[in-house]
Amino acid sequence: MPYIVNHIHLKSEDPKLTADWFVKAFNFEIISDVVRHFGDRFIVTKAEGGMTINISGVRDGEKLGPANDDAHFGLEHFGMDTDDIEGDIKRLVDMGAAHKEGPITMPNGMKIGFISAPGGIRIELIEPHLM
Repeated sequence: MPYIVNHIHLKSEDPKLTADWFVKAFNFEIISDVVRHFGDRFIVTKAEGGMTINISGVRDGEKLGPANDDAHFGLEHFGMDTDDIEGDIKRLVDMGAAHKEGPITMPNGMKIGFISAPGGIRIELIEPHLM
């Protein structure tokens, strides 16, 4: 059986606020919104390409460290394609994201930039080089 990425799971102090932001920012769809037996609010969203993004809060008795939207070891960010990186950076900052870096033009012509979504979530925007 091939290994296929099943989902990305984000933790948020306010899962609904974060989920609603992704709906508005990237046209995600909220699939379900429940409180699990762990005591956490658990929201399942789906990106247009089909990737499932789970967003949840703190489980009963769970202690979480602070969010880190700067470059760091471990899962550092995930990337979203765009066809207008400059426009999307401005649009997302106007929606509450923090502009972290870029856009940077890579040697192959591709552009990348980084934002921080509400909740300290680092996202890379990628504008592929079209020949």
